[in-house]
Amino acid sequence: MQFGDGRAHEFSEEEEEEEKMRFDNDSEREEDPNALTKFRISKALRETLKDKGIESLFPIQAMTFNTILDGSDLVGRARTGQGKTLAFMLPILESLTNGPAKTSRKTGYGRPPSVLVLLPTRELATQVFSDFEIYDGSLGLKCCCLYGGSPYQPQQIQLKRGADIVVGTPGRIKHVATYGACKLDVQDHIDRQTIDLSALKFRVLDEADEMLRMGFVEDVELILGKVEDASRVQTLLFSATLPEWVKHIAAKFLKQDKKTTDLVGNEKMKASTNVRHIVLPCSGSARSQIIPDIIHCYSSGGRTIIFTETKDSASTLAGLLPGARALHGDIQQATRECEPPRDVEAYIHRSGRTGRAGKTGIAVMLYDPRKSNFSKIERESGVKFEHMSAPQPADIAKVAGAEAAEKIAEISDRVIPVFKDVAEELVKSSVLSPAELLAKALAKIAGYTEIKSRSLLTSMENYVTVLLECGKPIYTPSFLPEEKVESIRGLSLTADGKGAVFDVATEDLDQFIAGYPVEEEAGEEDFQIGGMIDSLEVVVVVEEVARITTVDGEAFCISLPDQTLLNLSKIWHVRGV
Repeated sequence: MQFGDGRAHEFSEEEEEEEKMRFDNDSEREEDPNALTKFRISKALRETLKDKGIESLFPIQAMTFNTILDGSDLVGRARTGQGKTLAFMLPILESLTNGPAKTSRKTGYGRPPSVLVLLPTRELATQVFSDFEIYDGSLGLKCCCLYGGSPYQPQQIQLKRGADIVVGTPGRIKHVATYGACKLDVQDHIDRQTIDLSALKFRVLDEADEMLRMGFVEDVELILGKVEDASRVQTLLFSATLPEWVKHIAAKFLKQDKKTTDLVGNEKMKASTNVRHIVLPCSGSARSQIIPDIIHCYSSGGRTIIFTETKDSASTLAGLLPGARALHGDIQQATRECEPPRDVEAYIHRSGRTGRAGKTGIAVMLYDPRKSNFSKIERESGVKFEHMSAPQPADIAKVAGAEAAEKIAEISDRVIPVFKDVAEELVKSSVLSPAELLAKALAKIAGYTEIKSRSLLTSMENYVTVLLECGKPIYTPSFLPEEKVESIRGLSLTADGKGAVFDVATEDLDQFIAGYPVEEEAGEEDFQIGGMIDSLEVVVVVEEVARITTVDGEAFCISLPDQTLLNLSKIWHVRGV
């Protein structure tokens, strides 16, 4: 190999390996069929994409780019979080600035929009609007966002000045379209002239299936019907699922020669594959206690969305969680369902709010074991849920302790002399080891000065889950003595029918076990009661676990050898075993 000065250079083995890896990586980039250079993307737009760390397109983007740029109507289907927004955004921007729509679109002050994008919620609308803003500035385009819950006037001013791209929710766009430019019966809006759809080049329905679920059927059809000459408009419909209404919209408003790109097809798994799907049993009364712990354990400091069934639930939870805000229709945008979703499409969309653009995420669904439909969601969405118990207080304490340790590491060494004498005196006077004293200090910093028990079945605090085993199958819960029936909760048989799990109030545990003395010579048909497994002993007993079975398919139960049960006095924490 020759350098610029003509001298030969002998590479070391490490240098040769590095050069080979660099060459291989360059070759891979050149061979990437989805690389930006493989598509008709202008240099300015390509540079903006690279600044955002985008050097190649996702499958849905690559498969639809040329179809859209060439002017065809399109139905695009992909799982949530797979890049559908950029799939329509890139070819539209390219068409407006360098493609077929460039010469025919209107420019100048007061110009009507060339693009209309409809989304089901104001949050999604503002997100897509923000994405457009990243690119349209460098391309000389203007974008505005229309949504409810905020004043009309600023939005009207933006439209009056002229916008190339309008993004918004069906309700607000219908209002300005109906009472503004279209001059219908309401006199108050006749003179507004706020939006003009006569020069439209593109109309996009993003998350079309969600618009159906949220009741925007009439609004969407009204807006699409406002375009007088639909033959001059390119219509793009993107959706994660294809219910009948979406198919109806496609047949009614898209051209007959429309193209379809479906990345889901008949695959059983319809939810995002980048999301870890977890279900967790939890009674309604325990949810406000358990949600902060779930966030603490699973969020890793990232952002969290909690879906609730009602507006009141959202507001109540927002008041209980530090740093949380409620988002619902009764709250103004400027300030703006712990229950499982009612249908499969809703779960697919909600779980898809995380794990987007190739990143991973976690979706935790709380359910009431007595009235849950999560098995239907699992069956129809193709999701294989992980069954977890609620984070036990010891788990939360460990996470909090790790965070407290990080805080200690951040403290300046200059403060050590101030506290060193007190620390040395504490070590000398205490019977505890330095490590044990530090553990107590971390517990205090983390706010965990005591560890409470929590049910594995319902997540209720101050309840423990007890395992009852019998030598023969239990055909009915009536084997339990009548005087103890009222003191237990959530009785469920194990899958093999030879045991049961149930909750007992923490203060009643010793008395309950005493009521069922376990004797070493107990017969095969006698009941044997094990208390709860202590979290510190989980590591010790994990090798002895005989099996992990489910209780009616909705909760975990651990079966242990008899001798292990005889030697243990307390049980908790099956998650992770």
